[in-house]
Parts: sequence; C-alpha cells; structure tokens
Amino acid sequence: MVEATWQALRFDPVMQAYYRSHQGKDVKRILIKVARKLLSRIHAVIRTETPYQIGVIS
Repeated sequence: MVEATWQALRFDPVMQAYYRSHQGKDVKRILIKVARKLLSRIHAVIRTETPYQIGVIS
C-alpha cells in the first residue's frame, strides 16, 4: 500500500493536494492518511465496478 501511495502522490492531483494540506506534520502519519484515502477509493472501485479515475474527488 505504501508504494501505491507514493505512486498516487506522483500522478493524482487530488491526492497531492490532500498530502499538501497536511504538511508540517509527521510524514509517516501523512502517508498513512493518504494510504487510507487510497484504500477507500480502491474499495469504491471494487464495490461500484467502475474504473479508477485520476483526479476525481471521492
């Protein structure tokens, strides 16, 4: 999940904004927050059977 989180931060502007909104805090804790958000998106993709869209707010 951590590696997927780094990739999401590289390519997804919404995830980047979420990461930046928490800057100034512990980096590891921020990564966990982003990973949890990514996991929620993965769950939504599986549940709704729709493809993942980069930059879409969920």
